[in-house]
Amino acid sequence: MDNPALAQAAARGEIIPIFVFDDTVKRPLGAASCWWLNHSLSSLRNHLGGLLTLRGDPIQIIPKIVKQIGIGAVFWNRCYDDHAISRDKLLKASLRRDGVWVQSFNANLLHEPWEILTQTGNCFRVFSPFWRKARQLPVSEPIPAPKLRILTPKKIDQMFDTVNFLPRNPKWADDWLNIWKPGECGARERLNDFFLREIEGYGSLRDRPDIGNVSRLSPHLRFGEISPRYILQHARLQREKRPQLAKDIEKFISEIGWREFSYHQLFYFPSLHTRNLRSAFDAYPWRNDPAALHAWQQGKTGYPFVDAGIRQLWRTGYMHNRVRMVVASFLVKHLQIDWRRGEAWFWNTLLDADPANNPAGWQWVAGSGADSAPYFRIFNPIVQGRKFDPTGAYVRKWCPELTGLADKVIHAPFKAPREILKVSGVRLGVNYPYPIVSHEDARAAALAGYEEVKRSSALRTL
Repeated sequence: MDNPALAQAAARGEIIPIFVFDDTVKRPLGAASCWWLNHSLSSLRNHLGGLLTLRGDPIQIIPKIVKQIGIGAVFWNRCYDDHAISRDKLLKASLRRDGVWVQSFNANLLHEPWEILTQTGNCFRVFSPFWRKARQLPVSEPIPAPKLRILTPKKIDQMFDTVNFLPRNPKWADDWLNIWKPGECGARERLNDFFLREIEGYGSLRDRPDIGNVSRLSPHLRFGEISPRYILQHARLQREKRPQLAKDIEKFISEIGWREFSYHQLFYFPSLHTRNLRSAFDAYPWRNDPAALHAWQQGKTGYPFVDAGIRQLWRTGYMHNRVRMVVASFLVKHLQIDWRRGEAWFWNTLLDADPANNPAGWQWVAGSGADSAPYFRIFNPIVQGRKFDPTGAYVRKWCPELTGLADKVIHAPFKAPREILKVSGVRLGVNYPYPIVSHEDARAAALAGYEEVKRSSALRTL
């Protein structure tokens, strides 16, 4: 559904669906993404009735197959990172020199990044005007699934082996098929379930990880199993049928807008995951603290709301969005560890680790990106926990050693009276850690670091 390259190919006659795992990429997929990709490809193969899965350099592999079989046309859907753009340009040129018809399409975004520009012809740096401009442009209708005639030449099957992308060490993903259903069918089921059960109250409840009024469509979007055009069409139809939910649905649509904005940034700032968009932040005095980084990665910071988020990520390949902001803020502003270290950890462990959303989100938290959070916004993990997990249900699920604590102390066990800790079976420093940093001290240190950024920026303007 809504795959323009597949539809165009099918309109010409018999097709050979091919997926090439590009070994030449600058940034390999993380382990969690490889798990999803493996199951997504398996689902796609079954859905299409055939899929050739190869591994190597697409610039070498695809022309070789084209010549061997005598293929007259090649179609694909576009990517927007700099490696893919350069690769696809070279591949197009190579195939066209051989007389092959080549065409690429937009299947991943509502609009191409170059279609949404400021009045002066520049890219946007702030979300609100970007989204206002985007909403003024028409969005094409999703393309119906075409009828397919699949050709699977035996000599190709003999040349290449089917590729397995499942992570082997550590095998933390063994239970994920009980949680997720990769593939187009799973994506459409998730979309339907969301609008059936979870869209009501989305505008306010989406920040509550203990309730879970979120779509969880991000991995499906990440791997192209469902398109933003299809989601937008579905959302608009639901808004017509259920006008009382208009505000909730509009808020959900705006989240699609943030994804669009992230890709806008990626297209115009190809080094999004390695360089600060705001160069003044190059002066920030990051700390090199391997022990603190390890405690954060293990969910052992002593702040339950943060630890619950990290443990949810490890167990499920996913973390609630509100918790992501708090977890990321803790690393960057409490521990003063470079946002790129956290982005890399998410890249490896998140199923929806997106080349645009992931670094854009981290730069937003750090204050170094487009339309970023103010540098002085430093989330208090205790306050955030009490506000968005008021009964402690989220913490209890992922930090079971804290189950016996009362709601009023579960987000700050280190502040609980000794008698309460004893009765609850919580032994700080034994079965749950003391805080690895004081919130008050960390906040002061973070603000001091941002003062260096301000001084550096001021010097540059002299």
